[in-house]
Amino acid sequence: MTQDELKQAVAQAAADYVAEKAPAGAIIGVGTGSTANFFIDALAPLKDRYRGAVASSEATRKRLEGHGIPVLDLNEVEHIPVYVDGADEVDAGLNMIKGGGGALTREKIVAAVADIFVCIADGSKLVDTMGKFPLPVEVIPMARAHVARQLAKLGGKPVLREDFVTDNGNLILDVHGLAITDPKGLEAQINQIVGVVTNGLFAVRPANLLLLGTADGVRRIG
Repeated sequence: MTQDELKQAVAQAAADYVAEKAPAGAIIGVGTGSTANFFIDALAPLKDRYRGAVASSEATRKRLEGHGIPVLDLNEVEHIPVYVDGADEVDAGLNMIKGGGGALTREKIVAAVADIFVCIADGSKLVDTMGKFPLPVEVIPMARAHVARQLAKLGGKPVLREDFVTDNGNLILDVHGLAITDPKGLEAQINQIVGVVTNGLFAVRPANLLLLGTADGVRRIG
């Protein structure tokens, strides 16, 4: 199977899972990225079942609305039973690196409201130790150089993501060269650096379920 076929398979599995777990009239949390886009496509035939969705990015909002799925502001929503999103890396503990698409802050906020976080990924994303994929860190623009110096002290090589501004008007530093053996500790440590909005480690709030696309079918982990 191609990578896109694996993504389509896990996206459909996620849509089926949402149909099981989310009651009629529920609001679904939807992430950002290529795998999340496949999930949106798989969710579209079920759109009349749900009240709508909360989007983690402007790109996701546009794709949802393109399918006729109403998009709600998170401030109007008290409860999200299920949030579905992809990952750039995920380990056996269901800790993740996210933010390759630059939507990490909004993804973290939506995930914090959701009862169940379903991570959907192809098999290449499952790793023993995270860090080969550069860790995104969203920073306030005036703090870019300061934050970069502090990240270097942690052993990483921060690189400014060129020609990119987040939906929140901030910058992304992609940190290369980390071997992340304590995801929760590192997430908290980086978030304490003044000028950091948040970082792409999802370990304090990891996934509850991983749907992993493999050549042998979709594996459920968690």
